[in-house]
Amino acid sequence: MAAAVVRGRPAGWWRWHRRVMVCSRTMASKTPVGFVGLGNMGSPMAKNLIKHGYPVIAYDVFPEACKEFQDLGAQVTESPADVAERADRIITMLPSSPHVTEVYTGANGILKKVKKGSLLIDSSTIDPAVSKELAKAVEKMGAVFMDAPVSGGFVAYNIFSTVHQKSVADAGISEETKHFLCYEQGVGAARAGNLTFMVGGVEQEFNAAKELLTCMGSNVVYCGEVGTGQAAKICNNMLLAISMIGTAEAMNLGIRLGLDPKLLAKILNMSSGRCWSSDTYNPVPGVMEGVPSANNYQGGFGTTLMAKDLGLAQISATNTKTPVPLGSQAHQIYRMMCAKGYALKDFSAVFQFLREEEAL
Repeated sequence: MAAAVVRGRPAGWWRWHRRVMVCSRTMASKTPVGFVGLGNMGSPMAKNLIKHGYPVIAYDVFPEACKEFQDLGAQVTESPADVAERADRIITMLPSSPHVTEVYTGANGILKKVKKGSLLIDSSTIDPAVSKELAKAVEKMGAVFMDAPVSGGFVAYNIFSTVHQKSVADAGISEETKHFLCYEQGVGAARAGNLTFMVGGVEQEFNAAKELLTCMGSNVVYCGEVGTGQAAKICNNMLLAISMIGTAEAMNLGIRLGLDPKLLAKILNMSSGRCWSSDTYNPVPGVMEGVPSANNYQGGFGTTLMAKDLGLAQISATNTKTPVPLGSQAHQIYRMMCAKGYALKDFSAVFQFLREEEAL
């Protein structure tokens, strides 16, 4: 009976109503977009929305992060709840699961003033189980939640690699700017609008989300129900960590056996051992230009962030009773690296970590 009639309306009314909501939201171009979390990733993402003509209603826990956005014409609010009151499309980009939970369900959270029919997109990298719980809470308020974590690109390193062929002076770029370009691959991609978004949620809402996400990314991939975007992100990063450790171990062993590192990398990359960590992001200094290993492991994807993502993978593996022995070992290695001074280094510094460990 409940499926057939909603407050006296005929069967099929809700499906029709949802289609109208989705269609109207997709066509509501250039209406205000809320953005919560103006950190290293959130700031350039929000700026790209502004560049595409969207009025942005912004909030960050640090007021100084909002100052630049006021100068760009964005409205700055006092809380996430205020953002929800003024915008029916909101993007959040926050550091961790507890931060996301607080922003959505806290005393001044989004759900305190969210409008029915609002579209809420979380681009943080968090536990998929948390995304699913938030989706349930959002649905109870008559709104829609989608998880859309991001993966960075290599814009910054491509620029650095080009500049690296000349002297800094000849290129007209200061030493400070050169290091800025190398700061972080994801941030570089965020600035350039070249992020990849992995989206989980109701499929009928995907186009509405994609309208916004394509302003900030070059690839927007629908993964399935809520939580699958997060799942894709943490599975990718677990594999990346494992392959980086394997590449570092193989390169280190080959060097100790007397092989020239560039020659060994060349052989690996024309053989079955080839992988992204060996042919695009090699962890051995001197093998490749334009990657963190060529710059004392500065910039790139930080060891702390890799340890965090591996921790999320471990939680998910435990929840699903999935054996991940290599993922578990990778997590322990990156945690040890953080404890031994590598926290702010790129995750490819695992090669340097292994070299130091062998000397003990």
